[in-house]
Amino acid sequence: MPLAAHFLQGVSDLVFPPVCVHCRGLVETPEADAAPDGPSAYRHLCFRCARQLEFVRPPHCTTCGHPFFGVVEGERRCAKCDGLHPEFDAGRTAVLFKGPARSLVIELKYHRGLHVLADMEQILRRSPHLLAAARGATLVPVPLHARKARERGYNQAELLATALARAAGGGACVQNLLMRVVDTPTQTAFDRRTRIANLKNAFALVQSGPLNSGLHFILVDDVFTTGSTLNSCARALRRAGAVKLDVATFGHG
Repeated sequence: MPLAAHFLQGVSDLVFPPVCVHCRGLVETPEADAAPDGPSAYRHLCFRCARQLEFVRPPHCTTCGHPFFGVVEGERRCAKCDGLHPEFDAGRTAVLFKGPARSLVIELKYHRGLHVLADMEQILRRSPHLLAAARGATLVPVPLHARKARERGYNQAELLATALARAAGGGACVQNLLMRVVDTPTQTAFDRRTRIANLKNAFALVQSGPLNSGLHFILVDDVFTTGSTLNSCARALRRAGAVKLDVATFGHG
């Protein structure tokens, strides 16, 4: 960080101390020699809450990215994916959608908390299996309907895709290839069967003509819940010619 920016940041923190989005306590300014990937590296999570983040590491479900615990033999698909019939190849996620990770997503998604994006990018940077998959890939954010995009002012999936591309490097880029053509109700309270029915034909390609079948496409969203939204998006991309198609999410809930 440039010296002037560092000074202004220090003044800002002195006048308006950062508050932890999870416990609402004050976040102490990290020491100069603090590890850049340690719990004290976050600006909007206190040390104690940052230690509660549950990072996902292999082995994990090859479909949704949910971690397996203990020794894994045979099938690498978890019980959560039964009945999903994925249109994509593989799924990966950074953290479990609980505790402080859930608070970060809610702050970004529902409280216009753009300030937490830096911490979310820091979390993505600590997810090597996610970064390795994203390098050289075309990241496709799950789109919002135009009405919701106007109300919110931004698409959180696009912001996370941009953060992932920046963290991964290696030629990763973001392209808004999809649009949401059906203004579906919020899916939070629905089961998978209802979500699938609501999301049928809800997404379409922005451009006309087939996609480059030689590219690696990765759908990006904030949370993998039942996979219905990502699957609906994947179906639209498959119809347009996407061959190598995966999904990546910040959290898994």
